Amino acid sequence: MKYRLLILICCIPLFFSCFDEQEYDNTKRGNFDALWQILDERYCFFEYKDIDWNAIYDKYSIRIDETMSQDAFFSMMAEMLTELKDGHVNLSASHDLGRFWGWYEDFPRNFDSNLLYDNYLGTNYMIASGLKYKILDDNVGYIYYESFSDGIGDGNLSQVIDRLSLCSGIIIDVRSNGGGQLTNVDKIVARFVNEKTHVGYIMHKTGKGHNDFSKPFKKYIEPYDGLRYQKNVVVLANRGSYSATNDFVNAMKYAPNAIIMGDRTGGGSGLPFSSELPNGWNVRFSACPMLNREMKHLEFGIEPDLYVEMNELERLAGKDSMIEKAREYLRSTGDAL
Repeated sequence: MKYRLLILICCIPLFFSCFDEQEYDNTKRGNFDALWQILDERYCFFEYKDIDWNAIYDKYSIRIDETMSQDAFFSMMAEMLTELKDGHVNLSASHDLGRFWGWYEDFPRNFDSNLLYDNYLGTNYMIASGLKYKILDDNVGYIYYESFSDGIGDGNLSQVIDRLSLCSGIIIDVRSNGGGQLTNVDKIVARFVNEKTHVGYIMHKTGKGHNDFSKPFKKYIEPYDGLRYQKNVVVLANRGSYSATNDFVNAMKYAPNAIIMGDRTGGGSGLPFSSELPNGWNVRFSACPMLNREMKHLEFGIEPDLYVEMNELERLAGKDSMIEKAREYLRSTGDAL
């Protein structure tokens, strides 16, 4: 059976990377070699993460046995992919999904959704598409965005900003937001910048070598031609803030009135692409690295401007330490506006 690699198209106009088709047998050895080769030629973080992919081939190749069960074979292949320590790398079949969750599961959660709904949002919060928002009793605006996969329109954003315009400041809570659509990132950030703002770079693969990349292309956020927010903003993040959310936190670092509070984000800065193995299993992987404005990788997360953790005693008393710290900051800075 012939293995056909999907053309990889990065989000850069007029630039794409395509690779010759290669043939692999639909055997366990053939599927293993196809998987290893796809990553070898197209994964974008080998050098940055100091991964010896050849050594990993040797480590797992000796475990291949044509008589092993499909479940055992899948588990072994998925285990090999966890060596990349990348939440954007998955092996998917009809019966399972191989994944790496170590980017967040070994860290404090710093988020309690029950506490959020019970003591902050309540039941009378407003909803504008994917945004849940409310004016808290100290006149601080609060927005909870659970997923960047939840669509958001310009009309929604204008309505929310208009209703929160009299607040002393706004909290945008993206804790445990696992990502979604990058277009939603640009839409939201555009409401908090007043000029074309350089927020980072993107590169794409140009060849099969581990270091075959294009020159870095600048990424900009254009200000929205309409209602924008001019007061102070706190973005709350934690290790569960991943992928597109990581991109959002990075972009908001360059918004003039924004501050990032909470924990380091989970990372996930490589734009993911997919290909298919001879047996029909799909592999997703990071193909295009994204950097911040200082040309630093974002793959392992973004440091907050101010570290704040959930205090367990306060949580048991019904308070979210991170929201309370953000409210305190916005009340103090709002008085000075």
